[in-house]
Amino acid sequence: MSGPPPRARSREPFFWALFSSGGMLSALVLPAIAFLLWVAGPAGWVDLRPEAGILDLALHPLGRLFLGALVVLSLFHWAHRFRYTLYDGLQLKHLNALIAVICYGGAAAGSLAAVLVLATLR
Repeated sequence: MSGPPPRARSREPFFWALFSSGGMLSALVLPAIAFLLWVAGPAGWVDLRPEAGILDLALHPLGRLFLGALVVLSLFHWAHRFRYTLYDGLQLKHLNALIAVICYGGAAAGSLAAVLVLATLR
């Protein structure tokens, strides 16, 4: 008794997880960072050194990890959103595989570049 051949597992749940975590992290963290660095600091509400900025955060090991995760997840959030904008919004369903490779490949390349920059900061 043989049944139908097993289907290949979909990669969609993985990309939806990156999309949702990237969107949540970007929505919660980017406004807070912008507020601290460009509003609260200059207004004197938070005691920041005059030269303090995102570089100070990037030089701390935990800051590097945090910024790396923020950039990587934000890029994959963009890639997934842009892919489905092209797929559903512009009705480019016939180019689905090409669009997926370009979007996720671009996000992976940008992520690699960001991680390399963060790793080489001194």
